Amino acid sequence: MEPLSIDGAWCHIPRVHTDPRGAFLETYRASDLREAVGHAIDLAQVNCSVSRRGVLRGIHFADVPPGQAKYVTCLSGAILDVVVDIRVGSPTFGRWEAVRLDDESRRGLYVAEGLGHGFMALSEQATVSYLCSEPYAPGREHGLHPLDPDLGIEWPTGLDPILSDKDAAAPTLKEALETGLLPTYETCVAYYRELQTNH
Repeated sequence: MEPLSIDGAWCHIPRVHTDPRGAFLETYRASDLREAVGHAIDLAQVNCSVSRRGVLRGIHFADVPPGQAKYVTCLSGAILDVVVDIRVGSPTFGRWEAVRLDDESRRGLYVAEGLGHGFMALSEQATVSYLCSEPYAPGREHGLHPLDPDLGIEWPTGLDPILSDKDAAAPTLKEALETGLLPTYETCVAYYRELQTNH
């Protein structure tokens, strides 16, 4: 588990064992996450999405508490996975970081509660799995426009982004900040401490 520049985001780089039959790896191990983050993820739901090239999903986040932590892997194909710090008051507020997840490196990405998350499919088809700490709850799920120029995410060039109607209508970072939609860093840190204490 390697920390990204945004607190609460970690990249898992697995050992891939190959032989003439193929490959084997551990995509997730609770003890590794616990050692890095301070607690394991309470698995409440597993999501799987299949996207064609250019599909852009996100930037999504949920109200904290309880938020929704995610552990993301790309089972087939390739994606550019992006984490955005949307926690008001965070030292890295507004910063984003991208990690390529694919079926060769088999890397995984842990995204803590209160962080924004999105990805773009780079391959003709990409299958993505998400381990989630909380089930989907429409009333507390939100999004930011992934093409917001103030966020300035450098999505791959040469691809026309394909967005859902909901993501295309999502507010900008500035609009979400002005309407009080974003979680605060203070609330998130307090929640992280609570998770560590209870695990």
